[in-house]
Amino acid sequence: MDKKITEELVQRFLKYVSFDTQSNEESNGVCPSTERQFTLAKYLTEELKELGLEEVEMDEHAYVYATLPANTTREIPTIGFIAHMDTSPDMKGADVRPRIIQNYDGNDIILNEKENIVTRTELFPELKKHIGEDLIVTDGKTLLGADDKAGIAEIVSAIVYLKAHPEIEHGKIRIAFNPDEEIGTGAHLFDVKKFDCQWAYTMDGSEVGELEYENFNAASAKINIRGRNVHPGYAKGKMLNASLVAQEFIATLPLEERPETTENYEGFFHLIGISGSVEEATLNYIIRDHDREKFEARKNRIQAIAESLNQKYGLETVTTSIKDQYYNMREQLSDKPHIIAIAQKAIEEACGFCVVKPIRGGTDGAQLSFMGLPCPNIFAGGLNFHGRHEFVPIQSMEKAMMTIVNICRIVGDEQRY
Repeated sequence: MDKKITEELVQRFLKYVSFDTQSNEESNGVCPSTERQFTLAKYLTEELKELGLEEVEMDEHAYVYATLPANTTREIPTIGFIAHMDTSPDMKGADVRPRIIQNYDGNDIILNEKENIVTRTELFPELKKHIGEDLIVTDGKTLLGADDKAGIAEIVSAIVYLKAHPEIEHGKIRIAFNPDEEIGTGAHLFDVKKFDCQWAYTMDGSEVGELEYENFNAASAKINIRGRNVHPGYAKGKMLNASLVAQEFIATLPLEERPETTENYEGFFHLIGISGSVEEATLNYIIRDHDREKFEARKNRIQAIAESLNQKYGLETVTTSIKDQYYNMREQLSDKPHIIAIAQKAIEEACGFCVVKPIRGGTDGAQLSFMGLPCPNIFAGGLNFHGRHEFVPIQSMEKAMMTIVNICRIVGDEQRY
């Protein structure tokens, strides 16, 4: 790739990560969940206007929309590209100090010598796949923000590339940047009607060359347990210890169906929070499975355990609240194979290969797909998200950018949708 294009791509990324945009899951439904996300949204709005895009706007919830008009009169589908502005609340996202390691040699990376913070290849073997490449890393005190500011930089840079190469005929291209993906609400207020695309792609994946169009079906489960407290000296036959009932509930679920023991298409029950006393206890679970029938069976199993404990200890001892969060986008894409085929071809042209894999999680694209906007997920190139060991190879960002360009060209070339 032309050196100037790469430099601009990298500089955009480094600028975007300078904004602190952590979302906050304790925001009680406010969108965006943090005011600081507006700062990046406003910057992007002005940048897109300066680049000459049309229909540029930021709404009251910090969603940014813009259009690159078609450069041909031929009828070509309108497609979109989406990335999220927020970073994970799992680790500090302010005062990010990125560093570029040129021609990475395959050894451990010292992020912070003073505090002995080291990214070790033994723990992060994926580093070995990027020997000889140029890596952007952190100083060990914050996350990097490649999730998903790499995606934003790649989309903006691809649009600039298309404007500079009018010989690449394309239809109308819509782009959008949204808040709060990291807390699962990024798609909730996305205006699909206004976006007005036949389909789109989120640039929010990880390793170079990956394409994802399957994700977990997801639900949350809150289990409340009511105990009965009695003076321990006189408790025989009277006390019911809610914390011990909670322990019994946990033990009833299979050990082999937890996140730390599953992979690929295997689902799980994940205990994410526990609190309790003799009088009252609460368990918070998330439930995940790619298969819809197995997903429903997992929810039923939670309910069945509660019913069994109620039979043992008395009605209303255990109550459950189970809420679906999102579903497997494959349900919405199985009858639209061209959307996947185009992405595969574009990735293969950019990378020399394409790896199709299931997402062991969810994306905004999953929710958008069920809102009427089919939306697979494409790699953005970063790895080890949400922590101090996050990094992104510059060469992976280049390939992601060119994948976007390729998609636009392929859709323009193949008028059969």
